Amino acid sequence: MDFELTSEQQALCRRARDLADRAFAERAARWDASEEYPWENVKDLAAAGFMGMTVPEAFGGGGRPLLDVILVIEEIARACGITGRIVVEGNLGTVGALDAYGSEAQKRRWFPWVLEGEKPAIAISEPAAGSAATDMETRVEETPTGYRIHGHKCWITGAGTSRLYLVYGRFGGRAGAEGIGGVFVERDTPGFRIGRRELMMGLRGIPEGELHFEGCAVPRDNLLVGPGDGFKKLMAAYNGQRLGAATVALGLAQGAYEKALAYATARKQFGRPIGDFQGIRWKLADMAIQIDAARLMIHRAAARAGHRFPDALEAA
Repeated sequence: MDFELTSEQQALCRRARDLADRAFAERAARWDASEEYPWENVKDLAAAGFMGMTVPEAFGGGGRPLLDVILVIEEIARACGITGRIVVEGNLGTVGALDAYGSEAQKRRWFPWVLEGEKPAIAISEPAAGSAATDMETRVEETPTGYRIHGHKCWITGAGTSRLYLVYGRFGGRAGAEGIGGVFVERDTPGFRIGRRELMMGLRGIPEGELHFEGCAVPRDNLLVGPGDGFKKLMAAYNGQRLGAATVALGLAQGAYEKALAYATARKQFGRPIGDFQGIRWKLADMAIQIDAARLMIHRAAARAGHRFPDALEAA
């Protein structure tokens, strides 16, 4: 498989790296230390067209394939992992699900939010249902006008800062994966409140927190996918999110490697740079090999996907 980037993709990488080096790198430590959401960076991302890159051109987006988004995520995360994660959720996950399964009205309502800088949140995990997502207990009850939600989500990235949430829930008490579907909930909906924020070891500029649904009522038009094959569809969309998260890790690793390489060249001991010593060279070589292997795996999954969701195995 040919992994050569086109001239347009190379230019896209340069543009993303320039923005990251010029604006995001110097701010990165500030967002992590203050635990503030980087609205300043979000404004820059939206202005650069890096939010909604996968949104179809008919709705004002870039209409770009998955690989283009992956290239931008790596360059941004290399300077600031927090901002890289925002690019993930401003293009994949919920955005991908809305594009694939949403109605015309839903797309016209919420895609403009994304293009302006909104990072929609995806709400799956619960206290007793983390990796075992099909054990979720959040209930979605049908009403004459729509749906009423009861439940508790946790470890939700963007809890409180995001305006739009794709909430996975169990419809009508149906057991197993077949009972799960997804509805959109806007932040100011009555019966929906943001709970406790988790204390994190890193990427602290994006809140990870709890969501509480206490009889939260949403109109019928907010349904994205219902039970039956809804869970299968939602998890297919989530594969894009997985690939995006891997790319944030790749970007952080690339940034760390570049700093290590520069330090090994500048730091001198016993009259020469420590990078001249074989033990240090082995470490740098191992870093370079693992980063390149990760990049090839990610690019393969993204390139094969094109404008679709990536393969589940390759994304995993």
